Amino acid sequence: MGKSRTKRFKRPQFSPTGGSQAELAAAENGTEREDDDDGPAAELLEKLQHPSAEVRECACAGLARLVQQRPALPDLGRRDAVRRLGPLLLDPSLGVRETAAGALRNLSACGGFEVCDDMVAKDIMTPLVALLRECSAGLDSDEMSAQKEKDPSESCVENIANEAVNVLWNICECNSKAVSIFNREGCLEIVIKYLSRFPTNVDLAVSVAYCLQTVTEDNPELLPSFRGSALQVLESAMLAPASSMEHVLLKTLVAGTVWNLKDVVPSKSQSEIINAVLKILSEVLEMDAGEVVIRMKEAEMQRLKNAAETEGTPENAGGGGLPEDEGMAEAPPKGRGRRRTFVSDLLPTTDKELREATALLTAQQTALEIVVNMCCSEGPADEDEDEWEEELSSSDESEVFMEDALCEGAGQLLSPLCLSHEVHAALTSFLLPRKIFEKTAFPNSIAVDVCSRNPTWKPLIRKMNTVQCRALLCLQSLVSLLEVEHLGGAPALQALAQHLSALLFSRPDFAQHVDFLEAISSAFRALLQTMASKNIPQCVTPDQLMILCRAGVQSANVSVRVNVVSILGITGSVLAKEDGTLETLKTIGCSLLEVATKDPSLVVAGEALDALFDVFADGQEAERASVQIRLLPALRELQPVFRMKIRKEGRGKYSPDQLCVLDNVKMNLRRFVAYQETVHRRLTACTAGSAVLAPKCTTREGFL
Repeated sequence: MGKSRTKRFKRPQFSPTGGSQAELAAAENGTEREDDDDGPAAELLEKLQHPSAEVRECACAGLARLVQQRPALPDLGRRDAVRRLGPLLLDPSLGVRETAAGALRNLSACGGFEVCDDMVAKDIMTPLVALLRECSAGLDSDEMSAQKEKDPSESCVENIANEAVNVLWNICECNSKAVSIFNREGCLEIVIKYLSRFPTNVDLAVSVAYCLQTVTEDNPELLPSFRGSALQVLESAMLAPASSMEHVLLKTLVAGTVWNLKDVVPSKSQSEIINAVLKILSEVLEMDAGEVVIRMKEAEMQRLKNAAETEGTPENAGGGGLPEDEGMAEAPPKGRGRRRTFVSDLLPTTDKELREATALLTAQQTALEIVVNMCCSEGPADEDEDEWEEELSSSDESEVFMEDALCEGAGQLLSPLCLSHEVHAALTSFLLPRKIFEKTAFPNSIAVDVCSRNPTWKPLIRKMNTVQCRALLCLQSLVSLLEVEHLGGAPALQALAQHLSALLFSRPDFAQHVDFLEAISSAFRALLQTMASKNIPQCVTPDQLMILCRAGVQSANVSVRVNVVSILGITGSVLAKEDGTLETLKTIGCSLLEVATKDPSLVVAGEALDALFDVFADGQEAERASVQIRLLPALRELQPVFRMKIRKEGRGKYSPDQLCVLDNVKMNLRRFVAYQETVHRRLTACTAGSAVLAPKCTTREGFL
């Protein structure tokens, strides 16, 4: 149970928006005076104790805006903002409750793990759970219904609940103790009640669905709490017709939660549940997000045009500037007929068309992440750590044990993949591979152009790019798991290789787009490995791959460097079996040697060594190349250095799983050096011997 800090897919970090131009410039340049006693933080925190509810509400709203500026976070921490805001969650004024929850929501979203840990340490969960309970009790009260009918713009229980659920979700995403409190305090029953209101309040339902997807992941303690009524609510939300893109997002999130609950579903219903989940994901991925973005932008323009004709041209009719309160709006005067909104890293709180487009892109990103997580089988996080550290000794007995126990190809520092028969059947039945392949294309150019011309729509470009990257990573998993015939056979894999090559080399600056480079290099790696294992001719030229790898080894991203050296190893191992590849093998060998000796990461260096073993394990061309690049003396020199680095840096910088792999590479390096010595002696003998003996020297056994 608990949330790992290295998740398969992390929630994106919040990007500050809103605030005055001066505030944003100060935040960006780090020039804000954090220690000024008369600064905005001190003034706003002081007003939290004001007798007037309206002043307290405005102070909370101001803090919600202030926390968007990263330089302000340490100052707010020093001034104990969490302890001052916490009691206001139970303030007599509903408006203060809502804005206090909004401030804590922004603080938890902007601050990340450290701030959320601090919030739990300062017992924010006590007033937060109490507020959730009070909102739950108030949902059915006549007072709430009457208030909402009287003035829908006023703060109501559902609005407060929405902010509170977002705080709960943010904290549970980052802190395992918060998840334990969620389990112990019976929060599940409360949020399920909120979710049941999805037909009338999709905003609240989406927030709850995000929270549920988080707390049900790797949390066996909570799963038995999902009894019939809770499962019925989930089923209703998942199967309800989608009347908007926000409902599509809701159905996708609930499908992710149901997938997390599959272990408590009776075995006779497993297949039915898996099919229901993958049917939703298939329907989401089938939608053309680019066309939706274009259609929604046209609808917005038409709405603004109609408004201008009937009421006169509003200030923002052209859509050229930022909305009045794209960030956290300060509390409006009483009677102003406009609901207060808070910064959210989920959906923008501006026009409905933008919300719809964003909801679909978020749903597609979520659907792709669910498919990837379906393919990942994560073992226990730390339970084998002590046992492994005992085995990580330098004794010969330990090395013999590790050499026998570990499988080949251990240089691939990736999560293991698995796929049950039911999931496999559903994936192919709903044509998920084809739909995921379609999402790997670059975003619709017209949609990108439309968004680039409007500041409020411009963030959608990044979301479209994220969907593409998620699709590439999803493609990597499917290529690794599915049989070739289920992917369309050898011609389909060759076409896919050409497609990935076209994507990559049509973007001359691909090395600058780290997320894209990581995703496409992961997909390339998996595809080339599958093609090599099935002896399918590769359609990507060695020159193209060398361009990719030369750019990749310079990347600051460790995953990119691991991918590209693995690609070099896969390509080289194929070329080593062909004639006339000597020069290419020499280039590959020199590149891998340079990475193995110079890369600061032992993980990358270990992957480079593993790739060298693959390339120069066998083949006449590989043997000639190894001699010409002086591979043996280079590895002899590297061997003690690599061993020393593992001993000095290993336990402090790398996980037990990574250390296990590195120790295996170290032992294989010793074996490979011995093999190269044999090759070198034999080639020397062949060169010095007569031509009559030369043919006998071609009969040999490879390293692997």
